[in-house]
Amino acid sequence: MPHWKLILSYDGTRFHGWQVQPGLATIQGILAQTLHHLTGETVLPQGSGRTDAGVHALAQVTSFSLEAGIPPENLQRALNRALPASIRILSAEIVPETFHARHSATGKTYEYRIFQRWFGPTETRVPQLPAETTERICPPFLAPYVWDCRWNLDPKPMQEAADLLVGTHDFTSFAAVDPDFTQRQKMEFPNTTKTLKISTIIHKNDQLIYTVSGSGFLHHMVRNIVGTLAEVGRKALIPQDIQRILEARDRSAAGPTAPAGGLFLQSVEYPQK
Repeated sequence: MPHWKLILSYDGTRFHGWQVQPGLATIQGILAQTLHHLTGETVLPQGSGRTDAGVHALAQVTSFSLEAGIPPENLQRALNRALPASIRILSAEIVPETFHARHSATGKTYEYRIFQRWFGPTETRVPQLPAETTERICPPFLAPYVWDCRWNLDPKPMQEAADLLVGTHDFTSFAAVDPDFTQRQKMEFPNTTKTLKISTIIHKNDQLIYTVSGSGFLHHMVRNIVGTLAEVGRKALIPQDIQRILEARDRSAAGPTAPAGGLFLQSVEYPQK
């Protein structure tokens, strides 16, 4: 019985996250329906993690088994023809039965994009704009994929704060507090201590791009980190507050939750073959 690993990319704007939910369009649900349509088999693809409603993926990983013997290139081609254009299969391969998209993962990398609304003092304005213009307008075709943050963010202290997150810490202060989610979170994320290897901010194409890579992430952890870094960028917090926030182990100590649209699952790491 062939066991499959797919790498897929998706625009999460119109989906209610990864996980199947009754009556709602989700990535897992659409993929399961499409596999059933193509093969007649009922399977529930297991993802490397559950992206929330509105969150995107550059390279999500899923695994499942099928009875049908299909060449990988044929399955990839058939899925891409049948799936909506907002979901694309980047690769398909048959792997050992011991492989599990979530349990086999050793780390993940996320990217968060913030639209830089305010012009810096040395930046050249677009020629057709008035000379006194200080604020960019976020293009409507970009808006679903960035946080159009209203604050004028200084990336230098944000990076100083981001540096303090590297290493092994208890990230309880950056985990979601949701009464309906609490019990499930305790079951799936019993350990709130995580290790971050990368926590960096760069400026690219009128955006601040935060990249974070680590051993694992709690529910809303990346979005809560970004919301806190934005507080530092607008001078409501100072970089050194990060240590205080971590030690508090209390969600109320950190900043707001950044919007879902700016978040991308960039990659999932597995042991080398």
